Amino acid sequence: MTDTDQFAHVRYLVDDVQTAVDFYTTHLGFTVRTNAAPAFADVTRGRLRLLLSGPTSSGARATPEDADTAGHNRIHLLVDDLAAEIDRLRAAELDFRSDPVSGPGGQQVLLSDPAGNLIELFQPAGHGTRRP
Repeated sequence: MTDTDQFAHVRYLVDDVQTAVDFYTTHLGFTVRTNAAPAFADVTRGRLRLLLSGPTSSGARATPEDADTAGHNRIHLLVDDLAAEIDRLRAAELDFRSDPVSGPGGQQVLLSDPAGNLIELFQPAGHGTRRP
């Protein structure tokens, strides 16, 4: 392992790389680092590097055939005002996979990207002013 790269890396398999790039940059504040669509792109937000691998990418080709659906893992993005994010993303007609949930650590909601990968939007307890 190397300490020189300051990113945490997550790979999501997607059906359409450009659609995924547009989704993450338009709606969730990611920045394009590399775009080699239709095979691959990577986008960053803070220290998260999200590798978006299309069907022709080496990352997708290495995946066993029986692992063809999105898993139950998800990236976890912190937000300051969950209710405002929900309102903004609902206005953009994005696909929510859960209702907002509150617990002792904060509030969260699940969203899915165009390929069905999950994204958790999380507002820690004590942040923001509105409840979803």
